Amino acid sequence: MKDYLIVDGYNIIGAWPELARLRDIRLEDARDRLIDIMADYQAFSGMKVYLVFDAHQVPGIGGKYEQSRLQVVYTKEKETADELIERLVSDLIGRRRHVYVATSDMTEQHVIFGRGAFRLPARELLSKVKESRKEVRKQLEDSRKSANTIDSKLSDDLRKRFEQWRRE
Repeated sequence: MKDYLIVDGYNIIGAWPELARLRDIRLEDARDRLIDIMADYQAFSGMKVYLVFDAHQVPGIGGKYEQSRLQVVYTKEKETADELIERLVSDLIGRRRHVYVATSDMTEQHVIFGRGAFRLPARELLSKVKESRKEVRKQLEDSRKSANTIDSKLSDDLRKRFEQWRRE
């Protein structure tokens, strides 16, 4: 079973402090940072992530792109992100799939919930992203500790004896 996460890009940018600060300086930097964050989260979680942006913020674009193995979707010029998200939910919902939508827009949460998707408020997604980062750091640290070195093969007594000799 493959789970899907649809992220309302500009809603998340406005809700996460780091991204909101970037947006106030340069919107493109906030978008790029969110793309990087969600690509990392996709790799960790195993979910297929769709990142949706309104075209009114980027006139004339519209379309679907793959960037960092992430589906980045810009709405058509007269289409809202909510409309595109609702269409994606309808396309992806199935008996063997869970679809989550990350947005803090309460109206949109009610609509997508009515279509069978799960709601994921911006704050909860941020918590999940932070938790995944901690887990990745922990796994890296554990793999470094268990690296195939001579030290990892020594018994505690032998390690202590070598340490004593080293200090003499």
